[in-house]
Amino acid sequence: MLRITELTLPIDHPPEALAPAIQERLRLPDGDLHNFIVYKRSYDARKRSELNFVYTVDCELRDEAAILAKFQDDHHIGPSPDTSYKVVATAPASFTNRPLVIGFGPCGIFAALALAQMGFKPIVLERGKSVRERTQDTWGLWRKNVLNPESNVQFGEGGAGLFSDGKLYSQVKDPKYHGRKVLNEFVKAGAPEEILYVNKPHIGTFRLTGVVTRMREEIEALGGEIRFEQQVTDVLIEDGRMRGVTLKSGETIHADHVILALGHSARETFRMLHARNVFMEAKPFSIGFRIEHPQSLIDKARLGQYAGHPLLGAADYKLVHHAKNGRSVYSFCMCPGGTVVAATSELNRVVTNGMSQYSRNERNANAGIVVGITPEDYPGGVAAGPLAGLALQEDLESRAYVLGGRNYEAPAQLVGDFIAARPSTALGSVEPSYKPGVRLCDLAPSLPSYAIDAIREALPAFEKQIKGFAMPDAVLTGVETRTSSPLRITRDANYQSLNTRGLYPAGEGAGYAGGIMSAGIDGIRVAEALALSLLADAKSA
Repeated sequence: MLRITELTLPIDHPPEALAPAIQERLRLPDGDLHNFIVYKRSYDARKRSELNFVYTVDCELRDEAAILAKFQDDHHIGPSPDTSYKVVATAPASFTNRPLVIGFGPCGIFAALALAQMGFKPIVLERGKSVRERTQDTWGLWRKNVLNPESNVQFGEGGAGLFSDGKLYSQVKDPKYHGRKVLNEFVKAGAPEEILYVNKPHIGTFRLTGVVTRMREEIEALGGEIRFEQQVTDVLIEDGRMRGVTLKSGETIHADHVILALGHSARETFRMLHARNVFMEAKPFSIGFRIEHPQSLIDKARLGQYAGHPLLGAADYKLVHHAKNGRSVYSFCMCPGGTVVAATSELNRVVTNGMSQYSRNERNANAGIVVGITPEDYPGGVAAGPLAGLALQEDLESRAYVLGGRNYEAPAQLVGDFIAARPSTALGSVEPSYKPGVRLCDLAPSLPSYAIDAIREALPAFEKQIKGFAMPDAVLTGVETRTSSPLRITRDANYQSLNTRGLYPAGEGAGYAGGIMSAGIDGIRVAEALALSLLADAKSA
């Protein structure tokens, strides 16, 4: 097949206009275009008065070689890459050395699915509950201020990605097109087919619950085993080699190939691994607040006269500002037409995150406005070791709990008051979406002063890019502290821990992903490495 990139058509073009546009672009006579597939569709919003769709299409032609020769100097026309998934290993029929996967978020799901499809019948250990039970527990916090520390936004089937916008895009390098496999598996499990081609695809929380359930059912049908409410409390390591794990129940499971697909909130497990001398190091992450505006304001600012167009949906944004104090402030996990959610997994702490449904039709837009920090900023600095970032997160989340009134309400402040450094006492035109609710206050005590100063400077700067961004009635809700893992469980070129053979750190908690897509890709990569290692070990035994 032949691929065309940067094929531009007006937003309101009829579907039948695409084939003639391809023929015109390639200067084809009638009948020479046999078929085409839309690989990607995005839109160019740089000129709001004239928005266009921009396509990447793969075409079947009568004489592909001749067309490639004709356009050999055109970098927008060339052979279509092979994006099909290639299985790297197949388990022998007699194989009995079942690998373990710890965690069943996006990384663990795709690691287990890839292993199951290769015939290795993994055992998955997830500390939380199945998706439907977990959803009920999560609503318990949002509606009744009751937190279950083992079943919440962070822990349970689907991981933290389940209660999110369901964003399915990433900037990670993906030369083997593992991201395409992630999307294909989602579609096979019931996600809308449009995620295969729309720019910045998403599924949304309610749809993700069914998708995740069907993926689990496939893993089980292929011989895999999913065990919920099975928290790993210890690891068995002998002579630098994984030998198994111990569960909270006291059960020991022996295994010498273990994928560690933890989320970024598995703090007890991080501390246990550190105590067992598994190599890890502190890494940067970001801290800040959630900001909410009317979605209509963002739509108008970003899309102009096309705001509300059914094919464009709710508009998003991506912003960055380099503050005078040397800090970078940027928008994070922007959720069009969504809600700010309570995302703590620990008693007496408050954490925020953002979530959207597939429709993205809630009244507010929200995003994290966060400041990058490094291990030098953690209590004790670099010398404090790899767990210092956890201590900083815990301190900030505890502060937010107190500022919010000690009942899981979140501290909040109007943007106008925040910029003016005065406490908020009454809401304006923007109604915050965070449940269980917010308590208006002064947010300055909730973050280090360098972060507060940088965000105060950034908000008026963002106003220059999106008119209305610094509107006085916009709401800041605190705190956003779990943007990524504050540590990395470092691995080698074979995806194994630097000092613990057979342990495969993977995904967001290990510091190798940030979001559903990159976590799924990493899960597949690590599963492949583990499968090849299993076969090599079996041959040498």
